[in-house]
Amino acid sequence: MRIIQYCQHVLGIGHYFRSLEIARALHRHQLVFVSGGPPVAAELPSHVSEYVLPGLQMDSGFSTIFPTEKNRSLEEVQEERTNLLYSLFEKIAPDLFVVELYPFGRKRFHFELLPILKAIHRGDFGSTRVVCSLRDILVEKKEQEFYERKVLEILNKYFGALLVHADATLVSLDETFARTADIKIPVVYTGYVTARPGGDDATIIKRRLELKENEPLIVASAGGGRVGADLLKTVLDAHARLTKSRQLRLCVFTGPFMAEGDFSDLQGKAASVPKVQLARFTTEFLSYLAAADLSISMAGYNTCMNILAARVPSLVWPFAQNQEQRLRAEKLAALGGLTLLNQEDLEPTRLAVLMEKALMAGRGSVKPLVNLAGAEVTTRWLEEWCDQEEGRKP
Repeated sequence: MRIIQYCQHVLGIGHYFRSLEIARALHRHQLVFVSGGPPVAAELPSHVSEYVLPGLQMDSGFSTIFPTEKNRSLEEVQEERTNLLYSLFEKIAPDLFVVELYPFGRKRFHFELLPILKAIHRGDFGSTRVVCSLRDILVEKKEQEFYERKVLEILNKYFGALLVHADATLVSLDETFARTADIKIPVVYTGYVTARPGGDDATIIKRRLELKENEPLIVASAGGGRVGADLLKTVLDAHARLTKSRQLRLCVFTGPFMAEGDFSDLQGKAASVPKVQLARFTTEFLSYLAAADLSISMAGYNTCMNILAARVPSLVWPFAQNQEQRLRAEKLAALGGLTLLNQEDLEPTRLAVLMEKALMAGRGSVKPLVNLAGAEVTTRWLEEWCDQEEGRKP
């Protein structure tokens, strides 16, 4: 199949890497990965080509959208993106269009997506099937009833299927979208999407770090980095307390989009704490988790699933602006997959106690029963669905 997969990340990098993991699983097909947010350092599989639209991003309050390039107007970038996207569809004439999150989110990108969906509906590019690729939990809206009505209008008219990348035994769509029963297209729970560490990944990282025997490794991270600096500062202070009485190694990944001021503050603090390595980003994050004795992080979708795939004890601090991260973390904590941090835990002495407790519990304490085969199930379902639809043609 010829596939166009659309993913617009605006604040963090979770959407981008989850979509890329699905793209990686679709290795039997020719896939164009359409992105258009802040640049992300990622390795693409050989069957995937990235089509980068002029960049747009949002502030941390999700209130303003603006170009990533300075001295360009929003209107100019929007017009260029719309034209480029249409030209791509004319050139590729895809068999399948996979749209991440929209129409459940990304309403700010309505300007380019709705024209494409209407063109597909008219048959401008031949027979193109459209699916929505959706994470497990939706962000609450101020006008929830109006929001859900608008979502259904677009979803039921222009989409052929909805793939929910979640385990329905943990969380179902109707918990954050009340009108799930009014969805008229197939709704498929694929399981969670995540990569898995390789068998030698932990050993490779431990050798590279030259870890001594019985020297625990802690990995601290903040997703994309736009939020989470306070967590990482507290981790460094807590680590300094713990290393007074024992040997510990700490690797900190701030995220590629952390503000320069926050990153500089963390660099200065890390320089004064023993056994600390600090970097913005690594393409081997999952390998580090496989080698780690403890992970401390935000509670985004990708990080949580990486934690479960690596089976590493973890402390997670949910992003407080909406319900998404906290709801996921609470459900996983109830299964024993991770430990939830509250605001009062972001105090160095208190956090040091929790870190020591998690280290003492060890990897045997992590036994979550969650389906992590989302990328593989997505691929299998899409292939079977498209074959069935092709067979129905006269």
